[in-house]
Order: sequence, then structure tokens, then C-alpha cells
Amino acid sequence: MLESLKEAGKSIGRELGRAWENLSDGWRELLTRSGEALTHFGRSRNGVTTEGESQLPVFPRWGLLAGEVEETDKEIVVRVEAPGIEKEDWQITIDGNKLYLSGEKRFERVTHDSTYHIMERAYGSFQRSIPLPHNVDIDRAEANYKNGVLTIRLPKIGDYKSRTVRLS
Repeated sequence: MLESLKEAGKSIGRELGRAWENLSDGWRELLTRSGEALTHFGRSRNGVTTEGESQLPVFPRWGLLAGEVEETDKEIVVRVEAPGIEKEDWQITIDGNKLYLSGEKRFERVTHDSTYHIMERAYGSFQRSIPLPHNVDIDRAEANYKNGVLTIRLPKIGDYKSRTVRLS
């Protein structure tokens, strides 16, 4: 019986080792692939608090604004997944070879007589910068927001300027 318990202990140890290795690999890949997308969400930019704020669930302070930067011969296309943000809550600024995204994701409580058991979505103001691989024509930049994806099209050029882009 003692020998059987020793074998069971070894087996459990091997399985725990594999689980830990898989967990480590998963975190390593998440940080490598999404490290830049990890975005801090702070308090509301306008400082306005909602009625009964003390009863609100505690929101995560960090969330992912996952994106991609695609380059063609003529343009840079930036796409960022950001569901739940209103179009008017975005601010897009291009400064040299950097794209700055900022805004606010607002929490709207549907009912006041409920309890949250899981709260994984982050809310509040945020800012994220994305390096651009080429100079772009900021005067011809276009942005749209559809189905929770912000798409910014930036025609390529050689000059340097700075401008804020409005969503259409």
C-alpha cells in the first residue's frame, strides 16, 4: 500500500509539473504577443461619479486593447478591438511615427438590485500608443469604428506632422 501511495504521489507530481509548465508557457506567450495591448484603465476622465458608486463592483484596472498594424505599399492600417466604447469617447492623435489612442469605456449598470459574480471587463479612461513603421500623411488619415473594432487608415509619405483625427 505504501508503494502504491508513493507511485500515486509521483504521478500527481508529474501532472502538476506539466500543468505548471503549460501555465508558464501560456503566460509567456500572452506577455510576448499581447504585452503592448495590456492597457491601464483609470478613473473617469471627467471626474464625474455615478449615483450609488460605492455599490458598484470593483472593476479590473487592466484590460486588453488587442490590435494589429498592417502595412501595404500605400498605407498603414491599424485595427484595435475595443468593444463597448462609444464613438464619441475616442481620441486619436498621430505624432510622427506614433499613434496615440485614448478614450473612456463607461460602465452602465442595467439593474441596481443585482450582484456581480464575475467582473473581468475593465472600465474607465485609457491611453495606448502604437508605433508606426513608416511616416504617414496625417491630412488624409481616416478612422471608423464598427462592431467594436477601431480601424485607422494612414496613407504613407515621407514628411513629419502632427494632427488629431476625428471618427467618421
